[in-house]
Amino acid sequence: MVTIHADEISKIICERIEQYNTEIKIVNTGTVLQVGDGIARIYGLDEVMAGELVEFEESTVGITLNLESKNVGVVLMGDGLMIQEGSSVKATGRISQIPVSEGYLGRVVNSLAKPIDGRGEISASESRLIESPAPGIISRRSVYEPLQTGLIAIDYMIPIGHGQRELIIGDRQTGKIAVATDTILNQQGQNVVCVYVAIGQKASSVAQVVTSLQER
Repeated sequence: MVTIHADEISKIICERIEQYNTEIKIVNTGTVLQVGDGIARIYGLDEVMAGELVEFEESTVGITLNLESKNVGVVLMGDGLMIQEGSSVKATGRISQIPVSEGYLGRVVNSLAKPIDGRGEISASESRLIESPAPGIISRRSVYEPLQTGLIAIDYMIPIGHGQRELIIGDRQTGKIAVATDTILNQQGQNVVCVYVAIGQKASSVAQVVTSLQER
């Protein structure tokens, strides 16, 4: 038969009391009213900020855009296939931001800077707001150095400089992506950082561009 000692029980109780944490964490939560076409309507997020990151219970992340009197419009940063009416949403208290570092060079990431190339996580010690103001015209350095695209016709007729904006216009399947990728490939060894942003592109098209850049 086990003998129970009062001093041991009191010692255990005292230790539990000392370890007890009374910290209270308040989380701003809401409920999904409607979801579809990459947009969710949320009720109950009263203190949410415009552009704030919110997290659904199945881990999908969204960005608040429309702050209306009775609900909040959230853009989903994922497929959101598991989000249903009545699902809970919590505010993170952080304006939409992404980590930044030199480790992102040569990597493929999604819209929230999460790696999707299967090469592991990217270490970063700093972050930057997605909606950051661009430098003003006065503070920018003037265009003084040419940037060679590698396409002789373009370099002769429409010379481009570092810091200059240029628009490529054309119908579908006319070679716009080919011009852009050839220009990127021509910057190899020129100390130029090139960022390719695919908006609304098929996954197969993006994979083809990534493969082309990696091979060369």
